Amino acid sequence: MTNILIVTSSPRGPEGLSTRFATEIAEGLKTALGGTLSRRDLAANPPPHIAQAYIGGRVVGPETRTPEQAKAVGLAQELVDEVTAADVIVLGSGMINFGPSSQLKAWFDHITWPGVTFGYSAAGKPQGLLTGKKVYLVTASGGVFSEGDWAAFDFQTGYLRHLLSFIGLTDIQIIRVEGTVFGSEAAKAAIAATEAQVRAVLEKAA
Repeated sequence: MTNILIVTSSPRGPEGLSTRFATEIAEGLKTALGGTLSRRDLAANPPPHIAQAYIGGRVVGPETRTPEQAKAVGLAQELVDEVTAADVIVLGSGMINFGPSSQLKAWFDHITWPGVTFGYSAAGKPQGLLTGKKVYLVTASGGVFSEGDWAAFDFQTGYLRHLLSFIGLTDIQIIRVEGTVFGSEAAKAAIAATEAQVRAVLEKAA
């Protein structure tokens, strides 16, 4: 049985293109592969930014945590457990000021956990601990950042790929929807191109 986790983060909610295409992929994979589909909407239910309670709570034993620390670490553990249980992760990210949303950054801040999702080798080299999973990363941007003059300003895709890889999620397929702000015809073409990418993903999975 395949466990699929979809994590969306667009402040536009269901109207966000990253959410739309991530949802199409996740639901299509469930149809093709069977199993379960869990959802985490970071826009509707944003995790808090990490604070002292989380920083201090995660380095002490459960029996010595304050109530505030226990709550903060408990949320992080819940998020980590969702990722750990998943065989396939579909992650939707809409570009905000050249990078991912603060909600998605906060999610990563909770799940990037020393000794739980990453560790270090004897030589001091970081090693991701969440291995053996497939990730579909759906990124959306109004401009075109995959190539051309603006590619150097894509602080979303490379950053997310690095964070995923750092915790062991190295099998990543990127699906982009971009160039939607250059008029209605350009938006239609951009959406059609992404629809083709989604079809290819689902046809391969079938």
